[in-house]
Amino acid sequence: MKLYFIRHGKTQANEQHLYCGSTDISLSENGVKELSEKNYNIPPECSFITSGMKRTNETLKILFGDVVYTVDERLKEIDFGVFEMKSYDQLKDDAEYQQWITGDNENNVPPDGESGNMVKARVLSAVEEVMAGQNDTVIVTHGGVIAVAMEHLFSSENKNRYQWQPKPGEGYILENNGYTVLK
Repeated sequence: MKLYFIRHGKTQANEQHLYCGSTDISLSENGVKELSEKNYNIPPECSFITSGMKRTNETLKILFGDVVYTVDERLKEIDFGVFEMKSYDQLKDDAEYQQWITGDNENNVPPDGESGNMVKARVLSAVEEVMAGQNDTVIVTHGGVIAVAMEHLFSSENKNRYQWQPKPGEGYILENNGYTVLK
């Protein structure tokens, strides 16, 4: 089985360097343009899954047309809580923000949000289910979700989560216990 992870295309939040996880926004004009220039040659008989958010559904449609897909909400991006749609510059002097970003990045929970470990638990349960199947599968999801899965599946490479995060519209192909980069 082949498993394709594809990060959604660029959004205005990406372009403005905002924390955007649970906010359901569409792709930016640049994101749509960049995606429409890609051709991954992925067979249409694959199974397709998105997180159900606008940006992932729009990415799927641009890349693959009107294919049938399922939604798995466990594949949503981290919820940044009260820090959603704000930049580092807007938050850097906020005491709650400083408390969240310092120390234990896996267990710290932003106010009204979720921790890295909370995301990891839900993402890995979804990915393990998909990997137990037989069908080649395309998952159109979020950078943090892909990074969590790749860090777990290829832990021997000793990369941190941020090193695994693909650029918008890019990702990985997993096959035969290895991977290739999808650009």
